[in-house]
Amino acid sequence: MWGDMMAYMGSYGWGHMLFGGLMMVLFWGAVIALAVLLVRGLTRSRGEAISHQRPTALDLLQERYARGEIDQQEYEQRRRDLRH
Repeated sequence: MWGDMMAYMGSYGWGHMLFGGLMMVLFWGAVIALAVLLVRGLTRSRGEAISHQRPTALDLLQERYARGEIDQQEYEQRRRDLRH
């Protein structure tokens, strides 16, 4: 039986089977690592883009004035304070 098996495998022995298994594990490990890096890169770039769109204090002041929460005099005073 072993003789037939060795003839079928071309007398390469168990070393080539182990090498093939190791290569398969390395291949799938590399595929998974690339997928993780890709997902991290995409989510990180979205997070940075969102953080750059944060409104400034002047933007918030203009919104409050537009909603009628503060009057023109208070708006002008706070705008001058923010610019200094």
